[in-house]
Amino acid sequence: MSSKSIIWLGMIVGSTAGSFIPSLWGSGVLSYSSLLFSTLGGVAGIWLGFKLSR
Repeated sequence: MSSKSIIWLGMIVGSTAGSFIPSLWGSGVLSYSSLLFSTLGGVAGIWLGFKLSR
């Protein structure tokens, strides 16, 4: 797998997982907190994908 593919995969998985975290405390999937956690999860996924591709 190329490094770009690993980074994209990390971003997709991270943002998807991050968007479902607010549902643990009863917030909707399309709420502001879901958007925030999706962004944070995407950034964390990009960082992790970058570290794994090195």
